[in-house]
Amino acid sequence: MSRVMADCRRYTSDSNCSLTIIGDEDEVLRVATKHAIDDHGHEDTPAFRAQMRETLEPAEAYAAERAAEPFPA
Repeated sequence: MSRVMADCRRYTSDSNCSLTIIGDEDEVLRVATKHAIDDHGHEDTPAFRAQMRETLEPAEAYAAERAAEPFPA
């Protein structure tokens, strides 16, 4: 199984969150979704969980610095 990444720096936020999570897809999805709900106030819905899965990137895409963009609607 290839490793994936969820990178909060990818999206604009009030807190300028810098968390990056890298690991197996199921692990990253579980932890990143919990973080988005608990720390960023997203609502826990099936649609949001599907959206989170779509934002995962290959771990090899990690870069030390990154410009933020709006979270997909």
